[in-house]
Amino acid sequence: MPQLDRITFDPNVMGGKPCIRGMRVTAGTIVGLVACGASHEEILADYPYLEPEDIAAALSYAAWRAEEVDVPLARP
Repeated sequence: MPQLDRITFDPNVMGGKPCIRGMRVTAGTIVGLVACGASHEEILADYPYLEPEDIAAALSYAAWRAEEVDVPLARP
């Protein structure tokens, strides 16, 4: 997924949470705003340093994470 290159992980930025292009805006923040009904236009107005592709990347990342399966390790 080429959009996921906009999602960065840095332990020195927001505690290593997935962020948009190294900024202090997490993918979770963007997804939460969309989930609460904010339009893309509203988000871009509130965060003028974001680009429309950043919102798409956050949503793509969330969809990818939702599909991920955690498999517990077998205990002896």
